[in-house]
Amino acid sequence: MRFSYHTEQSLPYPVEDVFAFFADPNNFPLLMPTWQNTRIEEASIVPPAPCPTAASAPTSIAAGSGTRVALSFRPFPYSPVRVRWQAEIAEFVWNDHFCDRQLRGPFAYWNHCHHVQAIDRNGSDVTLIVDHVEYELPFGLIGRLTHRLFLRRQIERTFACRQGQLTKILARVKPESPQSQSK
Repeated sequence: MRFSYHTEQSLPYPVEDVFAFFADPNNFPLLMPTWQNTRIEEASIVPPAPCPTAASAPTSIAAGSGTRVALSFRPFPYSPVRVRWQAEIAEFVWNDHFCDRQLRGPFAYWNHCHHVQAIDRNGSDVTLIVDHVEYELPFGLIGRLTHRLFLRRQIERTFACRQGQLTKILARVKPESPQSQSK
């Protein structure tokens, strides 16, 4: 059985800055709960086509379509076991979206799309971040029961942590955009 999860977050930064942060795979472990101790074990970066607007060209790494990243993390606090996960960027459109899918890992299916969009929220320019995940667990009835008992809540907590971390990190590296401060 396929499940889905959808969440949104708005931040007072330009789309180009937010997208560049997400496009750099080195930032992924920073967004995960610290107890997971997420590590990038291996990465094969395929640079995307040049950014269509020179003014928004990122200064960091960007992982385009075909990029593969292998991660490991603890599945629960204090676990001596690490779970390995290999994902590939399947779609990449500058300052709009990218989608990653699991190649190997704990799910029978995983596809996660990250969308960014500039919006006007109460007179301030902000970036809306939309995450949509479709996933399926292995093991049939046992997988569905696992989802119901704890995995869905774990996914919700992980994304809530990610949103909090993103807010803190971007506040440290990028002050609010001038447009959002002046309105």
